[in-house]
Amino acid sequence: MNAKGPVDVNYVLEGPEEAPVLVLSNSLGTTLGMWDDQAPALRERFRLLRYDHRGHGGSPVPPGPYTIEDLGGDVLALLDGLGIERASFCGLSIGGMIGMWLASETPERFERLALCCTAARIIPEVYRARAQKVRAEGVGAIADAVVERWFTPEFRASRPETYQWAGRMLREIDAEGYAGCCEALGDTDLRDRLGRIEAPTLVICAADDPAIPPEEGELVSDSIPDARFEVIPHAAHLANVEQPEAVTRAILGHLEPVAREGR
Repeated sequence: MNAKGPVDVNYVLEGPEEAPVLVLSNSLGTTLGMWDDQAPALRERFRLLRYDHRGHGGSPVPPGPYTIEDLGGDVLALLDGLGIERASFCGLSIGGMIGMWLASETPERFERLALCCTAARIIPEVYRARAQKVRAEGVGAIADAVVERWFTPEFRASRPETYQWAGRMLREIDAEGYAGCCEALGDTDLRDRLGRIEAPTLVICAADDPAIPPEEGELVSDSIPDARFEVIPHAAHLANVEQPEAVTRAILGHLEPVAREGR
């Protein structure tokens, strides 16, 4: 399989056919099921498009390394294949980085942008080393440490079933797919692109996120013209899972003009 062109990613498309389209893009090591808590409310107002990154979930696993252009190109190919000319986009972590790339590369395609628990640049050495470890030892070698950073200690103690669900989701990700996306993270620097983003943007951060602290999101917000910044309390990296109502409310509030006008 050729990693140099777009791949046909696994997706779920739900909601009223005449409604404006909203794309949800998940984090590294998760599947489109990451958004299950948001989907019911969002698909009432939007034509909701969730998908798995290449190498994740039900999507193909081309050999890595991948680039942010590969991951963004898969989204554009998906939209083209579905005949969707314009959409809003919400992504978390690597999904947010894909959103920044898309909105700066093809601004005419994106109405509004929500960026969750993400940064324009992540320490490259960490993710290159993680890719190497996963290729050598499998995803299980890093799973416990990664999932621990997804949730606050209080949530892990009070919601062990969700913590275990997240761990299973991560461990089922193909090692090559996970490593390839790690390499995309390590090689991405979007800082010079942020000023080119025209879509009204909301940057959501989690107050207790050890992976991408709020100050990283604030740097993104400060660099995108007229972006808004919001911090979700009592949440770590998977803020949409730990505080689903607060994150859903923030997303819906930001996208209300699109839903209201039916664009």
